Amino acid sequence: MIKNEDFDYAFDESACKACGGKCCTGESGYIFADEEELEKIRIFLNLEKEEFQKSFLKKIGIKYSFKEVKFEDGFACIFFDQNKRNCSIYEFRPRQCKTFPFWKYYKTHKEELQKECIGVYF
Repeated sequence: MIKNEDFDYAFDESACKACGGKCCTGESGYIFADEEELEKIRIFLNLEKEEFQKSFLKKIGIKYSFKEVKFEDGFACIFFDQNKRNCSIYEFRPRQCKTFPFWKYYKTHKEELQKECIGVYF
């Protein structure tokens, strides 16, 4: 069980196995990564920078977000393995993904979080 003193809930990461990737799928959104995170993913995928950017990223202002693909009734992160229903770059996922579900937004949107994540306990 993972706890964060700034939040009034805990997260059981073992629930991820039964979830099927709800945090990686659903409504369209942004999955941001900084330059260092992007470089680690690029090296892991063994791609040149231009090819990596063209294939996997979209520019949002001055930031980069992962592209999304259509999935079921919504979208999925481009790195979501639709067959295994998990993250294909899990070891290299960006900070945004690593800190889920401890996002400031969910402090005031707990009902939404409960629908999104079966591993959250209040």
